Amino acid sequence: MKCTISCVTVRVLSRKKKPLIGVQDRKCKSFHKLVTSKRHSWDRNTEPQFIVPSCIAIKESAKVGDQAQRRMMKGVDDLDFYIGDEAVDKPSYSTKWPIRHGIVEDWDLMERFMEQIIFKYLRAEPEDHYFLLTEPPLNTPENREYTAEIMFESFNVPGLYIAVQAVLALAASWTSRQVGERTLTGTVIDSGDGVTHVIPVAEGYVIGSCIKHIPIAGRDITYFTQQLLREREVGIPPEQSLETAKAVKERFSYVCPDLVKEFSKYDTDGSKWIKQYTGINSISKKEFTIDVGYERFLGPEIFFHPEFANPDFTQPISEVVDEVIQNCPIDVRRPLYKNVVLSGGSTMFRDFGRRLQRDLKRTVDARLKMSEELSGGKLKPKPIDVQVITHHMQRYAVWFGGSMLASTPEFYQVCHTKKDYEEIGPSICRHNPVFGVMS
Repeated sequence: MKCTISCVTVRVLSRKKKPLIGVQDRKCKSFHKLVTSKRHSWDRNTEPQFIVPSCIAIKESAKVGDQAQRRMMKGVDDLDFYIGDEAVDKPSYSTKWPIRHGIVEDWDLMERFMEQIIFKYLRAEPEDHYFLLTEPPLNTPENREYTAEIMFESFNVPGLYIAVQAVLALAASWTSRQVGERTLTGTVIDSGDGVTHVIPVAEGYVIGSCIKHIPIAGRDITYFTQQLLREREVGIPPEQSLETAKAVKERFSYVCPDLVKEFSKYDTDGSKWIKQYTGINSISKKEFTIDVGYERFLGPEIFFHPEFANPDFTQPISEVVDEVIQNCPIDVRRPLYKNVVLSGGSTMFRDFGRRLQRDLKRTVDARLKMSEELSGGKLKPKPIDVQVITHHMQRYAVWFGGSMLASTPEFYQVCHTKKDYEEIGPSICRHNPVFGVMS
């Protein structure tokens, strides 16, 4: 069974060889669950069956009354809570988000959240399963210790492995490669709703000092699309403008190779390229229809021209990727250029990978040409192979990579066991062995 949580990925494997997999993604604030079992032929599932927002609704005790009454109510309140979509629909409860921007801010609430995930959604006995959790880049060792304490002491799991999301995204890209081409060296572009990270990985190890983040992600594209639609003064109900912009982004948006030519296409033959979106007014229940034109390609364009939406950040994503790789040790740069892997929903726009590869290749070739010119033609640098990898598991790449790796016999060998935890303590989870390349 698989599960993903907003900052840690959980892959649960049964000792009886019935895998329970869980994956956690802090950025997306979602928990994904997938049941897979080789014995029952469920291992062909390729995406989560449940996506649960990482929010929790708790019933806070009244401040009045005697101490005994408050103690009694506290015991009831400990069991009276909801998570995910159920939590959002409880106006009489206090809604909390234990994870923000990928960081666990309230470990007590996080423990209660995971309690419901394991027992209500996974319906698993944690004592019978190994868990794979995922963490974002630059997660602190202290957070790993807190996680280990919860899993081993509160849930009494027999084994735990904490994997880096970027490494799992690399593993997910193996679906598009031959066995001999599989590698754990590459540059991962992980773009979700709130933030985009560029993460270099060498032989399964993240080069933490070279990680960069880009303040452009799915939410920014939604806001920019909303702004473009408003400027045209189309008939969108004000209270539904954000929802409409998100729907337009997901249905119609794509990345164009050339802005000027794209504008020309719409101006000369608008009927061919302009799409129509039909929605329902939430108040009057009447249909409304809008034309979607330039917004289709201008939304995702902010990845390559971020100044359109954010005047404080003007560096295109291709230049960020190039800068990240150039900051890495010289002996791994060529493999990093050769294996740029996309991960996350905001990399799913049509032709995103093709445009990124073209722009990155131009940047690299321009540097090589300058080096040749500065040498007076005496030095001719060897061309650099630039490849941006797209694959059909891109949206849930971290989740799927966790599923693949936790299905291997090697998983049990790299897990920290309950016995190890009792002998050494939570510090044992500060470091986790690196998976090898699966055969």
